[in-house]
Amino acid sequence: MSQRRIPAAFIRGGTSKAVVLKHADLPEDEAAWPQLFARLMGSPDPGKRQLDGMGGGISSLSKVCVVGPATRDDADIDYTFAQIGVDSDSVDFSGNCGNMSSAMGPFAYDEGLVEGPRDGEAVVRIHNTNSGKVIVARFGVSEGHAVVTGDTAIPGVHGTGAPVTLDFLDPSDTFGRGTLPGGSARRELTLADGRGVRVTMIDAAVPTVFVAVGDVAGDTRSHPSAIDEDVALMDRLEDIRRQASVMMGLSSDLQAAEQRIATPKVAMVGPAAEYRDIAGITHSAEAQDLQIRMISAGQAHRAVPVTGALALACAAVVNGSVVSACLSQGADPLNLRIATPSGIVTVGATRDGESGVISAARIVRTQRRLMDGHVYIP
Repeated sequence: MSQRRIPAAFIRGGTSKAVVLKHADLPEDEAAWPQLFARLMGSPDPGKRQLDGMGGGISSLSKVCVVGPATRDDADIDYTFAQIGVDSDSVDFSGNCGNMSSAMGPFAYDEGLVEGPRDGEAVVRIHNTNSGKVIVARFGVSEGHAVVTGDTAIPGVHGTGAPVTLDFLDPSDTFGRGTLPGGSARRELTLADGRGVRVTMIDAAVPTVFVAVGDVAGDTRSHPSAIDEDVALMDRLEDIRRQASVMMGLSSDLQAAEQRIATPKVAMVGPAAEYRDIAGITHSAEAQDLQIRMISAGQAHRAVPVTGALALACAAVVNGSVVSACLSQGADPLNLRIATPSGIVTVGATRDGESGVISAARIVRTQRRLMDGHVYIP
């Protein structure tokens, strides 16, 4: 046969879509996975359409998830995430996708990989191998299948679905270099154009660097396409991302940071202000606590990655961070209202008052299996 045939499901998780594979159906040698995943997605594609694969031409549609038996006692399954480059063949395993995390519990339940009630609420403890952290997923089940219909709406997805509550336990320090790998809540960087910028580098849910929007001459009310087209702004943000990667100990040098497309993520943050989302809906300043525009794998995200939103919530409870400086008066850290290009997302984080440790971060998503069968790879 001229093509390799692999059992697969195509699933929407939050505001992302991914090909979901079982570990047992993949080569035992994981060194073969990157080339396999890039070809599966149709990468690299200089035209950025991925027509010869399962990808959709943007970072949120160029993803692969692998689910298998748990390798630790406090989890029910292992879940590995791969971010695939669109116009490159880069395959980055360095960070998790929080959106797709919402689909892993229901997938494992529906596939019989975990035990649970036939009706009621299922609880699946997910070990994300990228971060080494455990995510607890809670979702409704009926007649032995995960429920997908409901009245929960999330920005960026038309219509409603069944809620999946995700608790990211002990979300900080996914790379073993502390919650603030940069050494403090706020640092100043000098960019290639001589501009000085204020940033917060945090490792919570995913390594992320936040920059005050005014320092990069950006606008947190901008449409993502306008950000993508602003070459000077994108260059500044990539400069920040690469410098932060080195300072956070994620990359040995700037050249190595260029190849690490998934982490750290970089985002502009600013205070609440009236704006129109990409659906044309106007949101008042009073309906939000701060604004964000995040870059994911070299493109402005159309909403916000879940891990990025959780990192923001965690940074919001760190005194002196550029995120906390943007918060509206009276903002509730357990119900932080983040203005994204697709609307308002609510997230929360809890921090122990005595130790200062961020103990958990929570978000609610929806998910739905769109198709299953086999994917074919030449």
